[in-house]
Amino acid sequence: MKPYDIRFFILILTTIYQRIAIWREERQSPPGKLMELGNYRLHYCLAGEGSPTIVLDHSLGGLDGYFLIEELAKLSRVFIYDRAGYGWSDHSPSPRTSAQIVSELDMLLTKANIDPPYILVGNSFGSYNVRLYAHLFPEKVAGLVLTDGLHERGILKMSFQLQALKLFFISGFVMSILGSILGLIRLLRLWGVFELLKPELRHFSPDCLNHVKRSFCRSNHWLTMSREMLNLDESSRQTSVANYFSSIPIVSIKADSFFKPSFWTFFIPLKSANQLRDKMHIQLCNLSTNCVQVKATQSGHFVWIDQPLVIVDAVKSILAQISA
Repeated sequence: MKPYDIRFFILILTTIYQRIAIWREERQSPPGKLMELGNYRLHYCLAGEGSPTIVLDHSLGGLDGYFLIEELAKLSRVFIYDRAGYGWSDHSPSPRTSAQIVSELDMLLTKANIDPPYILVGNSFGSYNVRLYAHLFPEKVAGLVLTDGLHERGILKMSFQLQALKLFFISGFVMSILGSILGLIRLLRLWGVFELLKPELRHFSPDCLNHVKRSFCRSNHWLTMSREMLNLDESSRQTSVANYFSSIPIVSIKADSFFKPSFWTFFIPLKSANQLRDKMHIQLCNLSTNCVQVKATQSGHFVWIDQPLVIVDAVKSILAQISA
């Protein structure tokens, strides 16, 4: 058998394995509930008790809530959901922009009978969504936590270097669509590559990790990441109206660096990325007269993995202000 025949045969086997694995996963119940929104369903989980409800919106492609829900549930009731296309939620034909995501989130909260007030926690791209939600529904929001958040002025004026980095990420997402269909990403999961690339993942329970890694093995996950990234500028323009919240309590968490320095960050414009972050965090601090910046000094951009308790402490401080 020729070498290319062997490779082709291996890809057939991995693709069959992927289809069988998805079939088996579909026979299992999700950890939370599925809610119909028109012609697709969104998945959400509830934990803890009390008011206000902590509502968490994930980062781009992330399922960060599963890393945080256990600790946050000690403080109050927690609501996390999988944006359309991620986790157990169905793929959505609607544009993957912040305006559409906010509309879906409010419908989901209403249909699930999750009454306000809410403390909104937005990680990375999720910071756009919670800001826009707080602008559109100010009477429902008691406070915001922005974890290494974005600001539209910086995103819409990125340098050529950072625009090229953005296109590099998108191309990686597109390649991962094919990789997931062929079962290659599932093989990487079995070989422990996720934990090899991000050793901090080993601090979380197997159940929590399985919830997250299950999504990354599916083509809809990477397709949705590509769509959200391609619409990032449009989401930035939509969020530009959400630029002042009077005295609403806001905690803006700033990571130490966009990526933790390592051998591979030598090949990306890390200095330019960090300079852009510095400017965006200055602008984020102007969103409210009651905005506090907290530094996650041991963390890269993925604070919810590197230093999740910083986010928990930020929610605690918002709750303390509300109760006072």
